Amino acid sequence: MRTERKHHTEHRLVVAAPPRVLYGLVADVTTWPAVFGPSVHVRHLDRSEREERFELWATVNGAVSTWTSRRTLDPGGLRVTFAREVSAPPIASMGGEWLFRALPGNRCEVVLLHHFTTTDDDAATTAWVTAALDRNSPDELAALARVAQSGHPVEDVVFSFTDTRELSGSAADAYEFVARADLWAERLPHVSRVVLSEPAPDVQDLEMDTVTADGSRHTTRSVRVCGPGQWIAYKQVVTPELLHGHSGLWTFTEGPEGALVTSRHTVVINPEAVGGVLGSGKTVADAKVFVRDALGRNSATTMSYAAAFAAEHSA
Repeated sequence: MRTERKHHTEHRLVVAAPPRVLYGLVADVTTWPAVFGPSVHVRHLDRSEREERFELWATVNGAVSTWTSRRTLDPGGLRVTFAREVSAPPIASMGGEWLFRALPGNRCEVVLLHHFTTTDDDAATTAWVTAALDRNSPDELAALARVAQSGHPVEDVVFSFTDTRELSGSAADAYEFVARADLWAERLPHVSRVVLSEPAPDVQDLEMDTVTADGSRHTTRSVRVCGPGQWIAYKQVVTPELLHGHSGLWTFTEGPEGALVTSRHTVVINPEAVGGVLGSGKTVADAKVFVRDALGRNSATTMSYAAAFAAEHSA
């Protein structure tokens, strides 16, 4: 007979920020891939004011894993509870909650609780899961503190933007162009070097050198997850000095008025780097404009070449 054993972990951090600010960062799961180091992509399946269900891709002990979670949001009680819908053996279940406790001096104690059940009594299994939680949970708490304690409103340092381009060819061909990033050094003028590997089906590790408008070169490294011909999500794991985090999503759609490719970016500005990167006297507002322009320009170039590739293959 199978024996199940329940285990618990607890991680906490005191942050010099109001509880509601921290609750807001946790409640908005769409920004997690930019805010939290382990998170790669989030795709909502169902969503209401207090309940949500989504797929999450994240790095766990060095590899990308995916699962579906349900969450209950309690803004009045400053609590977020979560549970995986299905866990793979030897994990029978996984869940937990975020708690936000007000402290004197406009501070907050953030508590992250996990509980998991194993389908056997193997110490190695318990150690593996606990190691992952002990690695990711403190990283997530530190990331929350970094944003909340930046000295700027969250909306000034964490933001998203989207660009869309119409296609005269098919969305499938545009998807192929973006998916084949191993060919970008040959196909895109702002990419000078690419190293691409696929450690698992539909998962890519992409390192590349890009050339900016002023001629300087930047090395970035991203983890990418390729959806079924409709979307490609990525998380930058090596970011420029100006950014604490950067995630993106390419979507490819066919509609009654034609095909579209859309590029969405979510970024976290590093306020401490603004002066050194942009010059003395520059502000976070200046950094937002700079980042929007730089990332948007690269995306527009990629979309333009993807559109030309799609048009050529539809001729």
